[in-house]
Amino acid sequence: MSTRFDVILLAAQRVGVTNPLAEAHGVSHKCLIPIADQILISRTLASVSSHPGCRAIHILIEPDGELAVRPVAEAFAKADLPIYFIASDSNIAGSVLLGCENGTGPFVITTADNVLIKHESIDRVVETMAAGADAVAALANKDDVRSIHPAAQRFFYEFRDHGYANCNLYGIASERALHAVEIFREGGQFMNHPRRLVNAFGLFNILLMRFGWVTVDNAFQRMSKRFGITMRRAPISDGTQAIDVDNDRTYRIVEAVLQNRIDDLKI
Repeated sequence: MSTRFDVILLAAQRVGVTNPLAEAHGVSHKCLIPIADQILISRTLASVSSHPGCRAIHILIEPDGELAVRPVAEAFAKADLPIYFIASDSNIAGSVLLGCENGTGPFVITTADNVLIKHESIDRVVETMAAGADAVAALANKDDVRSIHPAAQRFFYEFRDHGYANCNLYGIASERALHAVEIFREGGQFMNHPRRLVNAFGLFNILLMRFGWVTVDNAFQRMSKRFGITMRRAPISDGTQAIDVDNDRTYRIVEAVLQNRIDDLKI
């Protein structure tokens, strides 16, 4: 793939709050949790940094977490692949904007706990941007995710054609797409503030998606019209790409995938 891109890696946790899974593993920060003989952020960095299109990596992390993470991350830096640390915003969308301001688009965005991420998935996002999308979200089919393990995901976005899971992998191709991110920064906490959700997406669009009256691609077309940009999904056929390390359940599933013991896993 000839397209070059910057990676925005979201690695922050709430300031002053130790993640329960990190606490259970005796580390200060979730991305430092060991899994299958390697820590989370190392596995994710190994994947994204080895992609031939990766031009730079911008790690968004709170200031009191940088000291512990920096030595681990800098091991992946090269002369032609710089790694930058940026103080994260309290809001995820705000952190994405900070990363974009520091780098050069197009951008591939993912999280430090997305340890199963593959080059092929990044390729799908980059290809979708190259085909004209301003913003891209990678989604995996519900059946593909459940084929990895029945408990791999508890929640799916249900559309008229099928259910889909978020792969925590996104693309931002243009300056115009940043305006949509800005809406999310201002809106934030949608589940706690339904009016913000309505203002951002529109009540009719929410109802269409909530009751499965539109296909997933119809939904992206409607969101494109709402935000004034071209938003597309990148279809991912590998169900592992929708499983990151959120809690003890997903930790054990990801560990089993890494160790090829998934058939023996009982949850």
